[in-house]
Amino acid sequence: MSEQPVAARRRQQESTGQLRRIPSQQRGRERFEKILTVAAELIESHGSDGLKMSEIVEKAGLSFGALYQYFPDKTSIIRTLAERFNEQGRRCVEEELAKVTDAAALQGALATIVDEYYAVFLSEPVMRDIWHATHTDKLLQQVDAEDMEFHAKAFLAVLVRLWSDRDRRELLAIARLTMQLLAAAVRYAVSLDAEEGERALALFKKMQIVDIGRLLQQ
Repeated sequence: MSEQPVAARRRQQESTGQLRRIPSQQRGRERFEKILTVAAELIESHGSDGLKMSEIVEKAGLSFGALYQYFPDKTSIIRTLAERFNEQGRRCVEEELAKVTDAAALQGALATIVDEYYAVFLSEPVMRDIWHATHTDKLLQQVDAEDMEFHAKAFLAVLVRLWSDRDRRELLAIARLTMQLLAAAVRYAVSLDAEEGERALALFKKMQIVDIGRLLQQ
């Protein structure tokens, strides 16, 4: 099947970055996963900017019709991969925050979250590129914003439990800023070589992961 007629029709539609549908049958699920696997391999090799639907079709051994049945454009593919990686991160955050019983434990949990996020990004190079895409693509920025809000609300729940007498708006501001700074620190560390990255995160944990209790006593 020629790509041009499909591509021409696609240009007439506004890209939303959303899936067309999620397959329910086994064969469809296998094809769906094959597309994502091939896309991740291509992103790792060429970056998300270099991802092309035509290359996915060729490498996955599919027709354009089969590809567009699930994914209307490459943004929808990157979004799906980003949401999967975000789900892994959410489980990590939830597990660590669930262990928090006091301010000291909170510091330790945040430090562990920093280290685990950094380790994952080092072990999964494709995640770094996808994370970058969610910050530079307007359609994908929503994915990052939703993920950051999830982490902030999870952190807020802990702060409310530990400091129930404090204004909830103040605690939410602290939670949001803390998670934004944490993400920025990891993003910066990943851009450095391994030794420098580890030093940068060690410094960040000393500078920013402060005694929240002391902060709220001011």
